[in-house]
Amino acid sequence: MINGKDNPVEWAMMSYNLEEVVEHLQELSNLVIPDASIDEEEFKVYMGHIYAHLNRIWNQRNHIGDISDEQLEQYSEFPVDIKFYD
Repeated sequence: MINGKDNPVEWAMMSYNLEEVVEHLQELSNLVIPDASIDEEEFKVYMGHIYAHLNRIWNQRNHIGDISDEQLEQYSEFPVDIKFYD
């Protein structure tokens, strides 16, 4: 896995994506409080952004170097190599 010492650029990209997840989650959280509302389409957009950033974090964790547009699209896809734990 990349790290901040050996891969500062890639680490910064991971950090950026994580910050985006936090920002989108906070915005979404503010929309689901009791006196607020959100429609399904807006909810889908938020969840899509959140998942895309999380997926990039996971899928790029070993990638060193530039990322092509094709790779960015691929890295935005849901991971196939992650296990879920209850």
